[in-house]
Amino acid sequence: MPEPEVPVPFRTFILKVANRCNIDCDYCFVFNSRDQTARRLPAQMDLTVARAAARRIGEHATAHGLGTIHVVLHGGEPLLVGVGRMADLLETVRDGVPARIRVLFEVQTNGTLLSGTWLDLFERYEVTVGVSLDGPPSANDRHRVTHGGRSSAASAVRGIELLRSRPHLFAGLLAVVDLANDPAEVHDYLAAFGPPVIDFGLPHATHDDPPFRADASVPEYGMWLSSVHDAWLARPEHRHSVRMLEDIVALSSGVRGSVETLGLAPPTSVVIESDGSIEAVDTLRSVEEGASWLGLDVRRHSFDEALSHPKLLHRQHGRDSLAAKCRVCPLVDVCGGGYLPHRFSAARDYRNPSVYCADLEYLIRHVQDSLRQHGWNPYAQADSSP
Repeated sequence: MPEPEVPVPFRTFILKVANRCNIDCDYCFVFNSRDQTARRLPAQMDLTVARAAARRIGEHATAHGLGTIHVVLHGGEPLLVGVGRMADLLETVRDGVPARIRVLFEVQTNGTLLSGTWLDLFERYEVTVGVSLDGPPSANDRHRVTHGGRSSAASAVRGIELLRSRPHLFAGLLAVVDLANDPAEVHDYLAAFGPPVIDFGLPHATHDDPPFRADASVPEYGMWLSSVHDAWLARPEHRHSVRMLEDIVALSSGVRGSVETLGLAPPTSVVIESDGSIEAVDTLRSVEEGASWLGLDVRRHSFDEALSHPKLLHRQHGRDSLAAKCRVCPLVDVCGGGYLPHRFSAARDYRNPSVYCADLEYLIRHVQDSLRQHGWNPYAQADSSP
């Protein structure tokens, strides 16, 4: 895949409309990580910040000839802002972006606060809704509980069932991998809700703070996700996508993937915090204090300035930004060296293979072996242009 001659523009703008949450996930990179910035930020995004963000989004899209952009309402728990404030935020963003540019809204929520009133609002502004749920109650509640330590599963499931009544608003489910849970059981439980997409995310970890493993010599996360792959293929009635697995298939065939955690294509998302700060990948908060901080603000700086910020230049350099081991690896076009936060160590910064390197290798080879069994020819690859 050729390196870009000029920085690739942002296409997804993540607005942190709330910096508080009504549940307390122990793996949360916003509130329970090395960086505690979110606790010092405004609890809600002010409309003046949203207005400035919308103006900058419009400028960026116009300058780069973008006809469609994505705006993700995120948190914390974004529904804590309330229906009225959310309506104002949506209206402010929509009004602030030139009419010729299509704005696709999505909200990522824990689902516990969803109601008919919320869905009416999302219907009006064509907001799709993604919900985080880690599996059956016993699996979900291992990490995703209230601040009082109580289950969040029943409230989340109630919200998902309500969302299913308007399937055109259902963006999908997001689950974090936990080796203590049975992968096929988790997959099948989530699939039963009929989501269009299931996203599985690896727990955020670094070489200085590695993920839990029962046996460090075994690629347990890769094996877990390979079992998800097999469960996904085992039932032909499944119509949902498993994004990580479909991206491995696409990237193995030379087609650009859709997530920032795999492949060598430059990421195209940027974060706007509740105070207006422009941030790099916000999951970098799991690395160290200030890792995502750029010193930029939508009221004073353009998104083009963020594109050229030293902390983001690595996003444009693909293979050249990787560790030597990764640059010569035959799987690098697929794994892309792994997700940026997972490469970090204090000794070598981000010039390391992913802390999940062995897991990614196991999973990619498992998926590719399955493809070969179904007649896939790795030498007859599709055009890799986006």
